[in-house]
Amino acid sequence: MLGELYSAAFTAPGFNWLCSPAVTELETIVLDWLSRLFNLPPCFYSNGEGGGVIQGSASEAIVTVMVAARERCFKRVCEGLDGEAREAKISSLRSRLVALGSDQSHSSTQKAALILGVHYKAVPTTMEDNLSISGEHLIQTLGECEREGLEPFYLTTTLGTTSTCAIDYFQEIKQVLRQDIQPAPEIWIHVDAAYAGAALVCEEYHHLTKSFDAFDSFEMNMHKWLLVNFDAGCLWVKNRTDLTSALSITPSYLRNDFSDSGLVTDYRDWQIPLGRRFRSLKIWFVLRSYGVSGLKSYIRNHIRLGMGFHDWVLSRPDLFEILTRPAFALTVLTIKPGAAGQEADIPFENAVSHLGPEERKVATASILEYEDRQLQRANATTKRVYEAINAAGEIFLTSSVIKGVYAIRVVSGNENSDEQHLRKAFDILVRTTLEIRGEAEVKQANGLWSGRAGNVD
Repeated sequence: MLGELYSAAFTAPGFNWLCSPAVTELETIVLDWLSRLFNLPPCFYSNGEGGGVIQGSASEAIVTVMVAARERCFKRVCEGLDGEAREAKISSLRSRLVALGSDQSHSSTQKAALILGVHYKAVPTTMEDNLSISGEHLIQTLGECEREGLEPFYLTTTLGTTSTCAIDYFQEIKQVLRQDIQPAPEIWIHVDAAYAGAALVCEEYHHLTKSFDAFDSFEMNMHKWLLVNFDAGCLWVKNRTDLTSALSITPSYLRNDFSDSGLVTDYRDWQIPLGRRFRSLKIWFVLRSYGVSGLKSYIRNHIRLGMGFHDWVLSRPDLFEILTRPAFALTVLTIKPGAAGQEADIPFENAVSHLGPEERKVATASILEYEDRQLQRANATTKRVYEAINAAGEIFLTSSVIKGVYAIRVVSGNENSDEQHLRKAFDILVRTTLEIRGEAEVKQANGLWSGRAGNVD
C-alpha cells in the first residue's frame, strides 16, 4: 500500500522513458528480478531480445500478445509482398485466422478473439488428462482447423486453470509445435499463469518452466497471490520486437531524441493504452519487505493449509467427493446427495455382463439414465449447499461447472488465512451439507408416504 501511495504522489504518466526515466528503469529491473525468481528461461530477460512489462491484468495481457501474434502472422505470410498485393493477402487471411485455447481456459482468450475479430476454437480436455491440454488433443484440433480452412496463429496454455488449477502438458505442446521435427503452423504460444504462477517462487515448482524456452510469452498476476494490491499483471515476451512492431505508433508530439536513438525503452509500445502508472514501485516494496525467503514461506504455508483442508474433505467420504486432485492450495469438491431413494451401486460390467446383446443395450441405456439422474441430484444438492453457505455470510465460496458437474471451490490463498479459518470453513460446509441433505430426505420420505397413502383402499 505504501508503494501505491508513493506512486499516486508522483503521478508520473510513464508512457515513455523521457517522461520519467526512474519509472521505466525500475520496471525493467523489478521484472528481471521476478523472471529469475520464477525460473523463466533467459530468453525472457531484458538483456537479450525479450523482457517484461506490467499490464493491468491477465486479460489485458492476452489481448496485447494476441495482437502481436496476429501481426507476426501477417508479416510471415506476406513476406515479399507490398501495396495492393499485401493488402489482398491480409484481407484473405484475416477471415481464416483462429485463436486457440482449451475448454478450461479463462474466458479472456475468447474475449480477446472477439475484440480482434478472429475465430476461436477450444482444444478439448478430459478428466483422464486432469483437464489439461494434451499433445493428442492439440493435434486433433489442428487437424480440424486444417479441414475447416482455418489458420491457427495463437494458443493460450495455462499453468493453473480457473476452475481446477490444472496444468497443461507443456512438453507435449512443445513437441507438437516444434518446427524442426515436423511441419507445424507457426503459432504464438502464451502461458497464462495468472494465479498459480506465484508458486514458481518455490524451487519445487521450477520444473514447470523447463519447456518455456519454446513459448512466446508468459503472464502472472502479482495481485492474485503474491501480496501486491491490484493491478500488477506481469507479462514477459521472448522477442520484444514482436510487441513493439505491432503496437508502436509515433506521432510528432511523441518524438524525442532518446526514443529515436533506440537505446531506451518506451513501454507505451508494449501495451494497448498510451499512459501508464508507476506500478513497479509497489512490487519493489513487497520484494524488499518480504524477501525471497519470505515469499517462499508465504506460498508454502498456503499450500500446506490447502492440503490440510483436502485431507479433512477426504475424512468425510459419506458427504463429499473430490472432483480433481488438489493443486496450488485449491480443493474442488462436490456434495454427495444422500441415501434417500438411491438404488445400490453396482459396477457397470457386473450389471450387464450376463445379458445378451439386445438385453445389454436396454440395460446399458437404463444404467446411463440412472447415472444421469444421480448426477442431476448431486448437482442440485451441491448448488443448494453452495448458495446456502454464501447466503449465510460467514464465509464466501466460489463454484464452477466442470464437464457437467457442479462443484464447490475452496482456496486458502489469503494473507491472513490460518488453520483456524479453514477449520471453521470445513465445519460450516459439513453442517450445511447435513442440513440440506436432511431436508431433502424428509421431503423424499413425505413424498413416498403420500404416494403409499393414496393407494390404500
